[in-house]
Amino acid sequence: MAKALVQHVCSECGTATPRWLGKCPGCGAFGTLVEEIKSAPGGSSTARPGTPVPLGEVRASEAERMLTGVAELDRVLGGGLVPGSLVLVAGEPGVGKSTLLLSVLGAMSKSRRALLVTGEESVAQVSLRAARLGGAYAVGILAETELEAVCATLGSERPDVCVVDSVQTLYSPDVGSAPGSVAQVREAAARLMRVAKETGVATILVGHVTKDGAVAGPRVLEHLVDCVLQFEGDRYHEHRILRATKNRFGSTNELGIFEMTAGGLVGVPDPSELFGSTHPGEVGAAVACVLEGTRPLLLEVQALVAPTDLAMPRRVATGVDPRRLAMIVAVLGRHAGIALGGSDVFVNVAGGVRIEEPGADLAVALAVASAARGVPVRAGSATFGEIGLTGRLRPAAQAERRLDECRKLGIDTVLAPEGTSGRERPHVTAVETLRAAVKAGLGAHPARTDEPVLAATA
Repeated sequence: MAKALVQHVCSECGTATPRWLGKCPGCGAFGTLVEEIKSAPGGSSTARPGTPVPLGEVRASEAERMLTGVAELDRVLGGGLVPGSLVLVAGEPGVGKSTLLLSVLGAMSKSRRALLVTGEESVAQVSLRAARLGGAYAVGILAETELEAVCATLGSERPDVCVVDSVQTLYSPDVGSAPGSVAQVREAAARLMRVAKETGVATILVGHVTKDGAVAGPRVLEHLVDCVLQFEGDRYHEHRILRATKNRFGSTNELGIFEMTAGGLVGVPDPSELFGSTHPGEVGAAVACVLEGTRPLLLEVQALVAPTDLAMPRRVATGVDPRRLAMIVAVLGRHAGIALGGSDVFVNVAGGVRIEEPGADLAVALAVASAARGVPVRAGSATFGEIGLTGRLRPAAQAERRLDECRKLGIDTVLAPEGTSGRERPHVTAVETLRAAVKAGLGAHPARTDEPVLAATA
């Protein structure tokens, strides 16, 4: 009989040590090492050597994707589910992971076999939710947490799609640790991946997240699966954002936006109309045309500039990289003549969307300049462009897509860097420097008396 070995594994990163330590040597976290029992390998190996095959002789055909019935999810996945793939959907508690996936199973069950393995809720609870969402009565449901039973069910039933809610509740008796531990999650993911590839079942795993927003469990979990989807949003707000942080079958730049309604999560096909509207004459608001993957979005960028008595003024950004905001504020002061050294600067992207591309720099700068001078941005205008440290503007990628989105939403004028191709509608105002962009974007509107106006340096 193989001798059992005791090792201590970090619950955050999966690092294993032979003895307990207060601080994990892998990730530096404190108090995260837990004891696990591991069987030592015994006996001689009987494995036979394999025969390599030249890559040029491999005949592979692209598998036909299965549409989920939710257009926003299909967009993020790259066109639908691939048979035999393993997808991980992670998000905070209450964000709507189970609701979204139950809607997906309900839509797919009309033409395919769908199975739901639940380890967190009873069958009656899932049935009540299905009735609230409009019915998913053709979906098969299995309340089971033992890994061997789940794998055996997948092998015998062979559904087209299966959702496991959640992977942290599965356990294997062969692993000497509690459910949800690093070893159990690693074993469950490896076994389910093997079963999915052998049977061709498209499997979706629901995963928990830590307090920092990262996927709970070992890092190997994200390496094993084919696709990692991050479900973001505040449970107290109605909009949710679905992103792909890893996708072996498509792009990781796509974005899906959902709205929580009484009938469940509903995709938002035109988010620009929802997030890109501003009120005419409002100080500190600018419309940015950003690109998320292949989808152009119009987003409202809001800014507030307030005098401060602090020695180090604050630069607070929500939805924008704080380091990029600090750079934009510095360039505004140095090259556009807008002194912000004695003021706090707050920037927010409406709708809870996070902007990561540099094409939104010019909109952030215009919003901050509008708030600092008390002058609104020109009505009916949008902007895009990257700001350099020298004060010059750099063209943004895929300008034609952005201009088409602006035209669809009725934007009259687009402020863009020099070199952007012009068109009749919307009219493109090309500028070369940030100083010229601020002059063209703000114009000569009178300042509102109820807004504080900061003096601008020459």
